[in-house]
This record gives sequence, C-alpha cells and structure tokens, in this order.
Amino acid sequence: MCGIVGLFLKKDDKDNRLGAMLAEMLAVMSDRGPDSAGFAVYGAGDTARHKLTLRGPEGADWTALARGLEEKDLGPVDVVVRDTHAVLTVPAASVAAIRAALPALAPDVAVVGEGERMELYKEVGLPAEISARFGLADMRGTHGIGHTRMATESAVTTNGAHPFTTGLDQCLVHNGSLSNHNLLRRKLKREGIAIETENDSEVAAAYLTWRMREGDNLGEALEHALIDLDGFFTFVVGTESGFGVVRDPIACKPAVMAETEDYVAFASEYRALVGLPDIEKAHIFEPEPARVYFWERQ
Repeated sequence: MCGIVGLFLKKDDKDNRLGAMLAEMLAVMSDRGPDSAGFAVYGAGDTARHKLTLRGPEGADWTALARGLEEKDLGPVDVVVRDTHAVLTVPAASVAAIRAALPALAPDVAVVGEGERMELYKEVGLPAEISARFGLADMRGTHGIGHTRMATESAVTTNGAHPFTTGLDQCLVHNGSLSNHNLLRRKLKREGIAIETENDSEVAAAYLTWRMREGDNLGEALEHALIDLDGFFTFVVGTESGFGVVRDPIACKPAVMAETEDYVAFASEYRALVGLPDIEKAHIFEPEPARVYFWERQ
C-alpha cells in the first residue's frame, strides 16, 4: 500500500503555490506510506542548461564538487543544496561528460534525476519530515508528483523510494505491483535502458522511457503500458510539459481526481485533496480503468 499525489497548475500566476499545496497532499498520505517519501517538481528551465539532482552522504562538499567539474572545463556549474541532495545546473552539452566524471570526483554521490525543468528528491522518513527537509513548501513550479511508500516487498531504503526516473524530465510514481517486471527488465536492458534497482516501479518508468525514445508521446506510451504491463497499478507520470494518469483495467487501487479552472489534482484518497483551494467547486471524479488522462501546458 502506497500513497500517490499529483498536481498540475493551469495558470502561471499560481506557480508560487505549487510546493505548499503538494506538501500538504503528501503529508495527508502518511498513513498510506510512512517509510519513505519523494517528489518531483517542474520549475523554470533553460534549454541550454540541465538540472542534475544528486544525492550524497551527510557532509558532502557540494561546492568542492562543482569546483572540480569547472576545473575540468565542464562548467559553469551552479549549485543549490537541499539537505542530502543538491541540484547542479550545468551546460546541457556537458551532461554526459559530467556523469562520466562523477564517479572519480565524488564516488559516494548518485544521480537522482536529470532534466531541463525537473528536480527530484526522495529519502527515508515520514512524508511531512521529508517535505520539510527539502523545503518543498517554498518551491515554485507548474506541476509536481509525489509518493509515500509502505514497503511490502523490499527493504526500506532511499533507492527504493519513488519517484523513479530513467529519462530526461520524466518520472513516475506507482501504487500497485507488477508481475512481469523481471521479464521486462531483461528486455529493456537489452535496449540500453539503465535500471539500477530491483523495484518493479523503476521498470515501469524505464518502459515509458523506452516507448518515448521509440517515438511515442506520453499518452501513447501509457496506452502501450496497458497492454505490456501485467499486474495492478495506478501510475502518475511527470514530463517536462505536464502529467498523466492511468489505472490498470481492473483498477483495484484507490484513485480520485479534482479539476478546477486553476488546477488538476490526483490523490490515492479524497482526503488528500480537501485542503486545496476552491475544492468545493471542483469537478471530482474517479479516473476510469484503462483510460489515459494527460494534461500539459503549451
């Protein structure tokens, strides 16, 4: 059992409220997932520069790491530190070289996510504590997704926490379980998609990355997921331009959505939506089984 949330703001003048709204939704989902939590926020971006979200040990010297990258002529590197994570904003053309240089410069540092707009954070602990540690309430953006985990099939670790990402500005949170993830894992690895954990949810993220690499848009990739992924699942997926929702054909996992003139929100349970502004005026509905929903900003 896990809790998942998503929030998509339709208007630019509301973006300063995204983090606070998402943080409240995550906190309400604590009893569906008290072990660990994570979220991705899509804020301002620059096509010439990418954001690398990194996770490191306590006391990591992020300034020294940025300086080391710049000394290799891979900069300029801007750093924003948030607890155990840091967001490095770097030239897009240098990302591959930076990833190659990281193991030698900082062997204890892991890349959590990459994209023009996406920042991704996750850790072990109660959802409200995770949100506070990373300063989610103060983050701005157009959309974000989040997850609270109750580990039932694997250890409670940061690597096992959601969201999972295997592509640029693309990440996924999942409530459910996949039965054919090992078969898909082998196939995707043959296709050159990197999968780092044993979590079935990362396989789902990798599958979407592969479909989109093959030319699908997100909606088409989710349609294919309904055919190729066995098990029960609700996915909320973030991309650079928006977010999507899909449930398996049986739809045994709880899900509810709310839409107003200002936002679209998703949660595993309605109580995570009650604190949203103008919720009493929202169109409240349960997403239909095996139907893809997607919202994006042009």
